[in-house]
Amino acid sequence: MFEGRRVFVVVPAHNEEKLIGTVLDTMPAVVDRIIVVDDASRDRTLQILAEAAPRMGDRLRVVARPKNGGVGAAIVSGYKAALEEAQEHALVAVMAGDAQMDPHDLTKLLLPLVRDQADYTKGNRLFTGEAWEIIPRHRYLGNAVLSLLTKIASGYWHVADSQSGYTAITAEALSVLHLERLYPRYGFPNHLLVELNNYDFRVRDVPIRPVYNVGEVSGIRLHKVIPTLSWLLLKCYFWRMKEKYIIRDFHPLIFFLTMGLFLMTLGVGLGIWIVVYRLTEGALSPTTVIFDAFCLIMGMQMLFFAAWMDMEHNKGLR
Repeated sequence: MFEGRRVFVVVPAHNEEKLIGTVLDTMPAVVDRIIVVDDASRDRTLQILAEAAPRMGDRLRVVARPKNGGVGAAIVSGYKAALEEAQEHALVAVMAGDAQMDPHDLTKLLLPLVRDQADYTKGNRLFTGEAWEIIPRHRYLGNAVLSLLTKIASGYWHVADSQSGYTAITAEALSVLHLERLYPRYGFPNHLLVELNNYDFRVRDVPIRPVYNVGEVSGIRLHKVIPTLSWLLLKCYFWRMKEKYIIRDFHPLIFFLTMGLFLMTLGVGLGIWIVVYRLTEGALSPTTVIFDAFCLIMGMQMLFFAAWMDMEHNKGLR
């Protein structure tokens, strides 16, 4: 237990025969229950878990998924299993099965929850300059791009490391979320932030130590992940605008957002027409060019106003 509260740790695992044993053996003593979700592994992961069961005792529970659904789906299975056992005020963390999360950082994630300073904590590997030296550069830059898009989509402008899967949440907050509608694969932590914001849960960034080159094999392919997650985050953004600022409580930023998108679309479309007309027909009235510039400038300003109002509305959720 930690500060008198039971601690559950969900460990999603897919083909982690090399490192799952290390994850179990280094699990902090404050953890009451380790829920390992095997996401249809094709290696010896399940066998290693079976061999570990006698020495782990009641601390270990294995949930075997018959079909691979992705890391997000595995975490959701673990969350549901934790909620089946969790009592009031329990804490539920997530640690990967590839030993890339320092067990010593777990209490840092739990502390804001027990002090009622946050409902959900998220590890931030980018807090210090150490991350630039440890994390592969292409992954660091890809993470930075996705983190920026996630800030806009989720409304948590203070959350920097959106792709970090080292998290902790209160059982009370977890029980409110609609877990079944979350993205099942690598976009899960991004989508979860959008879901949390929809219910005005407080999210806090917690500096953690980045861990790499311990024998893990990454399944992330940035050239596929970034376009897929960018599209997901675009849809999440408009879903959050609808749910939070129209359905739940109408907010004037919708006017700025709608007019901004309209003027930007009109300005871009007119700009393309102007270029084509100049190339094919020649001279064009200066008034048309001035009107196009007006649409683009006003549209951009209105979008900035909408973003600023969103930031102000969510500044208490940190």
